[in-house]
Amino acid sequence: MTNLKPHNIHLIESRLVVVARLIVCVTFIFSGFIKAIDPWGMAYKLDAYLNYFGWQEWAGGYRTLMVSGVMAATEFLLGIYLLFGIRRRFTTGLLLLLMMAFTPFTLYLALVNPVADCGCFGDAWVLTNWQTFYKNVLLLGCACLLFMERKKISVLVSNSVHWAYSLYSMIYIGMICLMSLYYLPLLDFRPYKVGNNLLKAWQPTSEGGETTYRYIMSKDGVERAFTLENYPDSTWSFVRREQTSSDEADTKAPLDLMVWNEAGEDLTLDLLADTTIQFWVVSPVLEKASGDVTDELNTIHDFCMDKGYRMVGLTASDSTAIEDWRYRTGAVYPIYHADELVLKTMVRSNPGLILVKNGVVLHKWSSYNLPLLYEDDKTSEQILRESILAESGNKVLLKIILAYLIPLLFITLALRFRETRKRACKKTKQQHIKNNIIMRKKIVAGNWKMNTTLQDGVALATAVNDSLKADQPNCEVVICTPFIHLATVNGLLDKNLVKLGAENCADKASGAYTGEVSAEMVKSTGAEYVILGHSERRAYYNETPEILKEKVNLALANNLDVIFCIGEVLEEREANQQNAVVGKQLADSLFDLTTEQLSHIVLAYEPVWAIGTGKTATAEQAEEMHAFIRQTIADKFGAEAADNISILYGGSCKPSNAKEIFSKPDVDGGLIGGAALKADSFKGIIDAWK
Repeated sequence: MTNLKPHNIHLIESRLVVVARLIVCVTFIFSGFIKAIDPWGMAYKLDAYLNYFGWQEWAGGYRTLMVSGVMAATEFLLGIYLLFGIRRRFTTGLLLLLMMAFTPFTLYLALVNPVADCGCFGDAWVLTNWQTFYKNVLLLGCACLLFMERKKISVLVSNSVHWAYSLYSMIYIGMICLMSLYYLPLLDFRPYKVGNNLLKAWQPTSEGGETTYRYIMSKDGVERAFTLENYPDSTWSFVRREQTSSDEADTKAPLDLMVWNEAGEDLTLDLLADTTIQFWVVSPVLEKASGDVTDELNTIHDFCMDKGYRMVGLTASDSTAIEDWRYRTGAVYPIYHADELVLKTMVRSNPGLILVKNGVVLHKWSSYNLPLLYEDDKTSEQILRESILAESGNKVLLKIILAYLIPLLFITLALRFRETRKRACKKTKQQHIKNNIIMRKKIVAGNWKMNTTLQDGVALATAVNDSLKADQPNCEVVICTPFIHLATVNGLLDKNLVKLGAENCADKASGAYTGEVSAEMVKSTGAEYVILGHSERRAYYNETPEILKEKVNLALANNLDVIFCIGEVLEEREANQQNAVVGKQLADSLFDLTTEQLSHIVLAYEPVWAIGTGKTATAEQAEEMHAFIRQTIADKFGAEAADNISILYGGSCKPSNAKEIFSKPDVDGGLIGGAALKADSFKGIIDAWK
């Protein structure tokens, strides 16, 4: 029962990580996507915050629009990174920092309520400030769990394609933002979207009695109610319209739309109930409206006059701005007043154009893609009819999703094909070199470590020697025994079949060093090899690069071939530092050698992180590191030296996996531990070269 509880806890933690990962990545992808399809909507929300906090000079214009785009891209990319397991430490760390910042901020918003909703999901899903705070508390808890247990987040794509997924996702979300600015939001969740019946939504819901309205306006965080008789100036912001009647008071209208002329007459119903085709030129602020569309708007007006259609302007600007607009553009269509916030909700462009009939929104255009409509032109009618046939939101959403997934699929297939072809070409090239040019040794070396008595060692060495006499090997075989075995075992071995090696030697030539065995002593036993730099010696006996350098020089000076061990531990592998660690081990202890001295070195790569940790090193991972080691040698000593140096694999090698590992072009054999203590299993590994 003692092992059952930890297993259950591990299982629960893994499942919690999966749930937290799904919650966070779906939330961030959705939030970023919604902001990307309506960047002006988030910009307006940021303007509202800046105005509340007294930073009006930063509100408006393109500053908040740029921030809105950055927010959309950041949230979307973090969600994608978490979904695919890209850069887990960076992703979970940044998520945690963001949630630690935004959670207390949304608590403040919930308490003060400066803006009706935070706008985190735009108009797609409107949350109150308290709902937003509770959502952020959940996300903060998930982010904490993911950061602490980030190693349990499975990686769905290999490191080599992370850059491609990142670049493509950035391009995709950037294009969504740009298209939504140019063509208006690709998906519209507002009450003025195409297909909505504004007349039905606007009509009073109460019956009986005389219907009147009051208009809730806001200024400096204070809301007040006004009527048409005392409607305030433009320093007040429109919040909503409420209906009152003799039978029922304070009934909220479904649609907060009100249009009036210079005389203060309410023209809302006149516009919504008009059965003719109407074009509404919507400009929340005429002073900031683009003047580049003057000719297009005037041409559309001429088209309307020719067809008997109606064209009006709607703005929140005052009479002076309207007259200035007429002077600058030559506009002759009537221009009425409406609330700025409502106009910004109607169309995300300044100016924008809305096609309406019988109170139903038939189409919308931004100032960048106004329709080309000319009087006495048959094609203009066709353009108008085609514009009315807008696609449903579900079809548009499906296209947007497929626009991300289909190219991503092709990118994945292309990268996999490229990697497969690259590996195949490399394998073919290296195999060709291996077969035709390079004569480096194939070696299987057994490291007995601190195992076997002298008697057991004699029996094991005899068994290995006899088995190879009966079935000669296709590689060089070395057994590295404890010091006390060397002289005795040396007399038992056929040197044409089995070479003898020691497991260590001292970093001193001779002297008062009790318990040490010098390289000269090792050589005197008949040994030809010595193992240096083994991970156990580095870890347990604190052997430094300087000590190992001395050992290597002494071994070579006494005509011993050196099996030099290198490798990274688990923490270094998980931090993706394996190349740096192994490269430093080589440089610190071997780079002072001559090319001739290097010819007496055999390298052994030990994936320490995969020995006794429960982790598994694949043949591909072994080949990747061996190729790096060979390239490092080539950079220092030249290609010929690199091609001729033998590199052994020092991980968990057994008869069952030796053939697969040894088949890799840069693996020249193995430094065998536990399997070398049994003659049959050691022989099985040796036979992998056959």
